[in-house]
Amino acid sequence: MSDKARFRVWRGDGGDGELVDYAVEAHEGEVVLDVLHRLQATQAPDLAVRWNCKAGKCGSCSMEINGRPRLACMTRMSVFEPGEPVTVTPMRTFPVVRDLVCDVSENYVRARQIPSFSPAPGTRPGDFRMTQSDVGRSQEFRKCIECFLCNNVCHVIRDHEENRPHFAGPRYLMRIAELEMHPEDTADRRMIAQEAFGLGYCNITKCCTDVCPESIRITDNALIPMKERVADRRYDPLVWLGRTIGLRPGLRRDTPVVPNTVPAHRP
Repeated sequence: MSDKARFRVWRGDGGDGELVDYAVEAHEGEVVLDVLHRLQATQAPDLAVRWNCKAGKCGSCSMEINGRPRLACMTRMSVFEPGEPVTVTPMRTFPVVRDLVCDVSENYVRARQIPSFSPAPGTRPGDFRMTQSDVGRSQEFRKCIECFLCNNVCHVIRDHEENRPHFAGPRYLMRIAELEMHPEDTADRRMIAQEAFGLGYCNITKCCTDVCPESIRITDNALIPMKERVADRRYDPLVWLGRTIGLRPGLRRDTPVVPNTVPAHRP
């Protein structure tokens, strides 16, 4: 069974554009990406849409559908009322390249700035012996498909362009939390999370968690625990005393900014 769907699609580039109305065939069981492909094939062959796996695992088809950040390949047409217009626009937080394709390269710049996994010196392959309970907390964050919907919806940068140089966004604060919680990692990323990646800008509204297609509890399991760790690191009197009189054995040192990357902002 098929019907005509009413689509309003953003057409243009970073400098100018507008919503264009289309009536395009939609079949039962299809997702928004299916209809966009049919639109390309029948009416708008020059429509720019980024996609790859069509299985909700590559994060390529991120866009905003009726104002909500979603994956086009995971948004079924059945969620819309019959005859309801479907408005499709690019992610608002990132610069538009053309039509529904955004420039998300700033995310990869941020990724290169994060200190990588740092085992103890002298550790060799095969030395790690961990149980599932050891990695349970950080393993959840490995499900991230880097769709950047969490960064797109975060109002800290979505509504305040001036915060962009100072705030890495939930995706990369979650990456810092993943490494910080790894039982075999020896680096201390708490102060770099606060000072270089802007953890303090996050006010835990949970909008990032709400749009995550992998249902990662970004706020509850990554951002809030990192805030607690930073508070312990900065305000715990015993930690302050230990660092004043000299590092206690086993106390991790602050992690420096990664060499050969764009310098991270420090207020």
